[in-house]
Amino acid sequence: MGFLDVLLGRSKPVKPDLDQLFGLPSAAITLEAAAGFKPTGLGSVCFAAVEGGAFAEIQQDVRKLLDMDTDTGEGSAPVESSQDSYGYTWLLVRHAPDDMASLVTDLHAVNSALESHGFGPQLLCSLAGFRDAEGRSLALVYLYKRGAFFPFAPRDGEKRDSALELQIKALIGNDLRVEEDLSRWFPVWGAPGL
Repeated sequence: MGFLDVLLGRSKPVKPDLDQLFGLPSAAITLEAAAGFKPTGLGSVCFAAVEGGAFAEIQQDVRKLLDMDTDTGEGSAPVESSQDSYGYTWLLVRHAPDDMASLVTDLHAVNSALESHGFGPQLLCSLAGFRDAEGRSLALVYLYKRGAFFPFAPRDGEKRDSALELQIKALIGNDLRVEEDLSRWFPVWGAPGL
């Protein structure tokens, strides 16, 4: 970063660090113990789809990789694909709620496969879903281009529980790298896995 960047308030972009996803199991323990939020077993990866054969092929390869049951070698169909109203593609991965490690491994595999084939710029975010005894939803969202997480807590339609989000931020700060710029905590309304 140069002198002009400092004067003009520009900052060096954060490099994505997919290994940050492996902090989710620890954060899940913290969330359950301190706030009563348990994993749902659902997680998803969001990316901007690109036209072309190479992208379609890697998307199929990722689905095949995740659809295989590691014990039997047979398809177990844990992956669902959908597109949101903004045109982003979501891959939803399902696991048992008590198997956060496998969920994280699958989310990491999807991100890594897309990144290693040159589609890193198309990655937007990944999320893991949580729910408490009152039925409130929470997602820990990993921003690929920021290399950090933020909590998203929807309530009553398209409203956010900002107080809960700030509470969760304070709780998970020792487990995950949290995005400090709150303006980057964008809503993921209706995201698969939430």
